[in-house]
Amino acid sequence: EDGMAGDRFLLVQLADIGDLVLATPAISALRQAWPRAQIDLLASRHAVPVMPPNLVNRIIPFERDGRGASRALFRPRNVRRLLSLGHYDTVLFFHHFTLRMGVVKFRLIARACRAKRILGLQNHHVGFLTDSIVDEGFGAKHEAQYWLDLVGLVGASSQPRPAQVNREPHPATSDWRKTGPKIVIHAGSGGYSRARRWPPGYFAETARQLRREYRAEIILVGTSGDDGDEVVRIMDFEPHNLVGRTSLPQLAEVIAQADLFIGADSGVMHIAAASGTPVISLFGPSNFHAWRPWSAGGDVAVLTSQARCSPCSYVGHSIGAREGCSARTCMKLAGPQMALQTARQILDGRPAHGNETAAKSVNVPSRKRAEILGVPVDAISYEQWMARIQAWISQRQGPRHVCTVNPEFIMIARRDAIFMNILKRAELCVPDGVGLLWAGRRLGQPILERVTGSDGVPLIAQYAAEYGWSIFFLGAGAGIAEKAAERLRQRHARLQVAGCYGGSPSEAEEDRIVGLINRSGADILFVAYGAPQQDKWIARNLPRLKVGMAMGVGGSLDFIAGTTPRAPIWMRERGLEWLYRLIRQPWRLRRMMRLPRFAICVLWQRRGG
Repeated sequence: EDGMAGDRFLLVQLADIGDLVLATPAISALRQAWPRAQIDLLASRHAVPVMPPNLVNRIIPFERDGRGASRALFRPRNVRRLLSLGHYDTVLFFHHFTLRMGVVKFRLIARACRAKRILGLQNHHVGFLTDSIVDEGFGAKHEAQYWLDLVGLVGASSQPRPAQVNREPHPATSDWRKTGPKIVIHAGSGGYSRARRWPPGYFAETARQLRREYRAEIILVGTSGDDGDEVVRIMDFEPHNLVGRTSLPQLAEVIAQADLFIGADSGVMHIAAASGTPVISLFGPSNFHAWRPWSAGGDVAVLTSQARCSPCSYVGHSIGAREGCSARTCMKLAGPQMALQTARQILDGRPAHGNETAAKSVNVPSRKRAEILGVPVDAISYEQWMARIQAWISQRQGPRHVCTVNPEFIMIARRDAIFMNILKRAELCVPDGVGLLWAGRRLGQPILERVTGSDGVPLIAQYAAEYGWSIFFLGAGAGIAEKAAERLRQRHARLQVAGCYGGSPSEAEEDRIVGLINRSGADILFVAYGAPQQDKWIARNLPRLKVGMAMGVGGSLDFIAGTTPRAPIWMRERGLEWLYRLIRQPWRLRRMMRLPRFAICVLWQRRGG
């Protein structure tokens, strides 16, 4: 559509620098389709400098100053700007409507513009949109493609096109030596989430090796809030340090003059990708399917550790764990050697290969699974489970994670995004809880048999003795793992116990514990740290474990060791084991209050609530 001069569009993108960069392909397509229209942009003030001046007629800065955009909306300066926006024919929101306050904020902006058409992503609770495309969730499409599809509703092309950034010369580039390739390093992740940062020592080691092998010139960029100073302290040489010494347009020009950019998920990384410079980007907690580099033509490589709990933020329709976990194992396992291998490919003129295609954002087994309150539950028998373990160990295709799911787990997961993601990605979620059988019937997804970890562990030990599998026992209280292993060995003389170790789920012990397990040659790992810690430990360390199956076993080792008695068989058969445990351990009452909440949630889901 050629468009009349009176056509007025307001584009709204109030997030960070990278988000605005990823909106520029759509803005460019809109400008091409409507060359004579008035196209204005409402954007965060700190991100505005990256915008090329030729794409929009006017930029309206939005003041955030470290606040969330929803709260900042009510600052006097922003209120005045909102009231003075004037009339627009069409408003386009380059946002997912994820938070309730965000929906309120965008509704107010739409009303202030008095627009006839209001365009955005529809995720089932945005009633003020007149036109929309379906929000399939974070990572179902790249963010840039979402916005291209959105402008397609007003006649613009939805075909992929490069992102664009504003560029200005920086005097430092004239002083660079010409001895080798210029490599820009950004040791930060912006202020939104520090969990996305690669360890400073990894940057320093990567830079040192590239300088030695290629006589590379290392240029550090970013702001004082990044980890650049720490990288310089660790380095054994002096890089070109431009940290805090560039504007955003100057930063874009510095990166455009370089031969390679290395950095974690950040706005600076998206500027680098838009510049056409080859990019190595490191992802951990954040969703690389949604925010991988959108390249203008240069090589790009996404590196991940492939931890089973990664990504944990912005998955599906949820923000999730924005700050990740305290261990940050997903970033630590993507070590310097991984980055160096990819950097050598790029600098030697070979195609760059990241490892993101091998990473599984969601593992979906081929069999049918029930879903109870968003958590998958496998309708499986003990016999089928043992057959699966046998196949996993014989095929040696990497470790498989088994979770024993009960109603308490599900209620924890509803408030713990990391745990929820782990349960969804586990190879097997066995129905350990009579409440799941009840819930399955109520929801029309029957689960025919309860399969418990407490009964599964002794059965696995029996099969292990028969087939020659070795088992490593990790966790539980002092001496309990050893006692449980000894009792199982008394029952099954040929059982091979690869090792026993108490330890803790602390990140400080991870490397040592993983080393112990791998050196033991174990086929099966039982982890008794309690839920959800045990499954989080398994998920974040799964890529480097050499076992065939890893499973959280909770209090099963206490039962086997005899330190905690199990309910009589007649109570177990009637689904009353929970009552027996409550009688013996009254302190569990607070935990068991999750059970009535679980029942209420199931009934509400059945009604379609």
